[in-house]
Amino acid sequence: MHPSPEDVCRRTFLSRAGVGLGACALSGLLARDGLAAALEGNTRRLPERFAGAVDPLHHVPRAKAVIFLCMAGGPSHLETFDYKPELARLDGQDMPESVTAGQPIAQLQGKKLICLGPRATFSPAGRCGAVVSDFLPQMAGLADRLAIVRSMVTEQINHDPAHAFMNCGTALAGRPSMGAWVTYGLGSEADNLPGFVVMTSKIGRNPQPIAARQWHSGFLPGQFQGVEFATSGAPVHYVENPPGVSATHQRELVDTVAALERHRLVTVADPEVATRIKQYELAFRMQTSLPALADLSDETSETLALYGAEPGKATYGTNCLMARRLVERGVRFVHLYNSDWDHHNGIDSYMREICPPTDKATAGLLIDLERRGLLDETLVIWGGEFGRTPMGQNLAKSIGRDHHVKGFSMVLAGGGIKGGLTYGATDDFGYHAVENRVHVRDLHATMLHLLGIDHNRFTVPYQGLDAKLTGVEQARVVSDLLA
Repeated sequence: MHPSPEDVCRRTFLSRAGVGLGACALSGLLARDGLAAALEGNTRRLPERFAGAVDPLHHVPRAKAVIFLCMAGGPSHLETFDYKPELARLDGQDMPESVTAGQPIAQLQGKKLICLGPRATFSPAGRCGAVVSDFLPQMAGLADRLAIVRSMVTEQINHDPAHAFMNCGTALAGRPSMGAWVTYGLGSEADNLPGFVVMTSKIGRNPQPIAARQWHSGFLPGQFQGVEFATSGAPVHYVENPPGVSATHQRELVDTVAALERHRLVTVADPEVATRIKQYELAFRMQTSLPALADLSDETSETLALYGAEPGKATYGTNCLMARRLVERGVRFVHLYNSDWDHHNGIDSYMREICPPTDKATAGLLIDLERRGLLDETLVIWGGEFGRTPMGQNLAKSIGRDHHVKGFSMVLAGGGIKGGLTYGATDDFGYHAVENRVHVRDLHATMLHLLGIDHNRFTVPYQGLDAKLTGVEQARVVSDLLA
């Protein structure tokens, strides 16, 4: 007996039915999430602006945008915001073994541990009396606007995984960065710019390398990945028209390619096809918006001096000014990486080199945001992926400090943050966070809360879990930091 063409075996039926039902389910999910919407006929178009997956917001937001100032390499809390007179008294003496026993140490593992006193002087600042290093006089002058957290802890002791943990909430590869999470959750108010922008700058010695995976979208649709901008030359590579191609021709090309992609989207219901359509259109619109964004000639000489900005140069000051211009235009998340804080040696000279321009631009950004009425709705975060050890390194040569994860400092301002606050504390050596410990996940939970999002409810199904920025471990909103 030979089966007729109409006969279908059980395995074939289940295979075909499963694929069909899966495609229908995926199409439904895409439509629900606003990533692909079917209209009449065979045309499938995307909404002009993605409104955000969290709609409505879980509660009233205090902030609309985030500027994360990442001091890549790990600035020393002991030379910036956490003065330790006891460590100064014990300078040059053996570090008590009771403090370091069983603790993770990077390059000093197995070596004799010697106390290294602060390499800076500290003074009370503002009406709040916050004690801040003389390396950062301009930030100290804004102490009444700052919340200084002295009890941060993280879980990764080497740079790349520590950056991943700070940016993505995990050291595992392939997870979305916090900028991608925020933009996915809230959407963007910028019509002609990406919702998530990244810029980098270098000062002084060999800078800490930053991998593009630190601003990746992970398992979220690719449209939420950070877009790296340059502050010298063209802000975004390959966006400008090639010679001989007019805007009209480019418009026709984008429309034609988008029509082909929409046809494919109907066929395969792949969210990455939907992302490509949106990115083609965004890239076309950016051809007109980017020149105006990058042209700093409309900024006064006073404003340029406030930041220490140098138009045409990829400096931290220029990037801070660009960050303000981006949030003015509705960009949701701006991540600035300022390299060269990995001071295993030469900490005295390197801090004197990197602190003045960093201090000036950071203070300038806060002042400028405030006078333009933007600080109240913009959360600004300053800090690195970890801190530095109270033990000295390279003592016989050029003194520095090793990586440290058990207690370090970060600074927050604007966007619903309580100014004039010093929160948490480390022990007498600056080694362990001993009071009001704040985990990186707590920082993420607090950031999302200020944006109107409950971190426990903001999840995406992934590999059998309801994945979220704050992970499966317990995280808390640090309510004491809120105004």
